[in-house]
Amino acid sequence: MRLTHVDQLNLPFGTLSSYHPYASAPGEAVPVSFDQQRHVGAGERPGSWMAISVSMPKAISREELERAWLEVIERHGTLRTVFSTGMGGEVQQHRIDVGPGKWIDHAVAPGESINEALRAVLNRQCSPYSRPSHSLCIIDAHPRPTVIIGSDHSHVDMWSMLVIVRDLLAALDMELPVEPPLAFESHTAELLAAPPAPERIHQRWREILEAGGGKMPQFPLPLGDAISMPERVEVRDIFGVNGLAIYSARARAQQVSSLALTISVMADVTAALADLPLRAVFPVHSRFDQRWHDSVGWFISNSVIEVPDSDPHTAAQAVREAVSLGSYPLAELLEPWGGMPETPGMFAISWLDLRRLPVSIDDIGLQAQYVSASLRTDGVMLWFILDRSGAHLRCRYPDSLVARENVGRWIDAIVAQMRAEAGTVNLQAGGEQLTLRHGTRADISEIAPLLARNAADPCELVDLEHALDLLTHESSHFLAVVRNARGKIIAAMQLTIVPEFSRGGALHLHIEGPFIIPEYRTTDLDKKLRAWAVEHGRARGVKVEEVVG
Repeated sequence: MRLTHVDQLNLPFGTLSSYHPYASAPGEAVPVSFDQQRHVGAGERPGSWMAISVSMPKAISREELERAWLEVIERHGTLRTVFSTGMGGEVQQHRIDVGPGKWIDHAVAPGESINEALRAVLNRQCSPYSRPSHSLCIIDAHPRPTVIIGSDHSHVDMWSMLVIVRDLLAALDMELPVEPPLAFESHTAELLAAPPAPERIHQRWREILEAGGGKMPQFPLPLGDAISMPERVEVRDIFGVNGLAIYSARARAQQVSSLALTISVMADVTAALADLPLRAVFPVHSRFDQRWHDSVGWFISNSVIEVPDSDPHTAAQAVREAVSLGSYPLAELLEPWGGMPETPGMFAISWLDLRRLPVSIDDIGLQAQYVSASLRTDGVMLWFILDRSGAHLRCRYPDSLVARENVGRWIDAIVAQMRAEAGTVNLQAGGEQLTLRHGTRADISEIAPLLARNAADPCELVDLEHALDLLTHESSHFLAVVRNARGKIIAAMQLTIVPEFSRGGALHLHIEGPFIIPEYRTTDLDKKLRAWAVEHGRARGVKVEEVVG
């Protein structure tokens, strides 16, 4: 599921409408979390929201959607709270009653994109002090309407958006559980009542902030004038599902996580380009146990990651420390600095592996997309998103010429090095060091003889090129080629992963080959390649393997 930008969101054209429920006057006060205080305290502004877009499974009436949406609002307490400012300027939060309201159609002016119209609606309805500060929008398009759910960030995180969509679909099918999950305000109350953090945690935070001159970590390269300006957003595909499987296997071989391997790559690039260690704000989720898995709220705390060198094990230790530092309430820890220091050029890294979350939706069938707002910024925020289709990153930075150059080349180097890590697999067979990688057009003339094809016949090569094009554009296929130390292709093997309907969608791996040149057929290469194929398939969720050729 992609994390995209409201201006880049793929939307159909149709009638845009939003639902406006009844909202009562503020009632009982509820506690305000540290992050809510910071976010809402920054004031009313456009672009403070996040959203999710889904293409509904079938046509749906407004009445059905209204009923289901009101059930979702009733289920999650934070969607029935609003913010205000007290006499002393402090942020306050109160409960409200939410009831049936009305639909409003939004005209799309000549020359205006549907994205621009949607952005205006979400900016208006999902700001910190709106009542309520969330919005359900629908684009009536044939054959399936698209639903966009937006909320001011003070009430949700990316995990929460999945919960909201899951519950909306369940409510439409009359399958929403009766028992509601815990409200986010209960989580805030628990943190406020938590015992003080150990002295070692206080000491480490002091060291981190003192190392930055009393500021949070900043991007290691110049960004131009340190002022807030319109953002530039880049979304980069890193690799597909096969590349991700190889990358994860490389991390496991080094006894670290994919996150730790990525942090080590960033540390290496930062040292090479800026001659500095990697330091960044590192958001960590605060859903400490499964009680909060089905709740909606801003369950994110900020930590800091410091990585002195690019060794993957150093990076793994840095990740563990960052998670530990973010496991204690920040209000107490940052009180000596008056809260989190406002830092121009602040640098943050976020990691979201959707495959590991206990909450999921059919993101492919629903064409689901995370949507970020358009805003002004003076810092750099980097998101890594991993899912069933592979890995991509999204980066937001100030749109200055200096930032374009420096952030751009930093991202280029990160992506190139991650792809290099996923580009080859080292194998030991027949007493030799061999390398396995994805087959390309340049390999076809060497692969042809392995398949008993005539490499001297242009027609034979064209046939194989067409076949390779089909394999390359379908993530269910993977053509592996193996080279020896002299660079000669000595083997090839095709993997095909297909879901089996009769097995409830369980993935089945077909192994065609391996096709090996004569002088290596007496070695253990065949055994090693089949073992690797099985391991690769398991990394992709395969349940059954079969050799078909």
